[in-house]
Amino acid sequence: MHKQVIIMREDLGMSQGKLAVQCAHASLGAYRKAKKKDLLKWQLEGEKKVVVLCNDLNELKKIMKKAKSLGINSYLVQDAGLTELPPRTITCLGLGPVREELMNKVTGGLKTV
Repeated sequence: MHKQVIIMREDLGMSQGKLAVQCAHASLGAYRKAKKKDLLKWQLEGEKKVVVLCNDLNELKKIMKKAKSLGINSYLVQDAGLTELPPRTITCLGLGPVREELMNKVTGGLKTV
């Protein structure tokens, strides 16, 4: 089974609408960077996506570093600053899709939204 995971920063206090839009950016960005073989399997399996929380920017960067060390594609989202947040605020990270067992090594301990 393959899955994609979006990691949101909990410390920003974004509204539900803002959070949803940032998740969409992360999902599409990571999708564009995924390996073709992973994309095909993920699509056939139902395109599983999970949204989880991290505490802050430092934790988000640690997660991204660990994902990269395991060969998991990532996409870091920076907000344009047009509504709730200052320009270039890093809001979330999209990972995968990749095999669930591999993804769980990076995100398995994070709580879901």
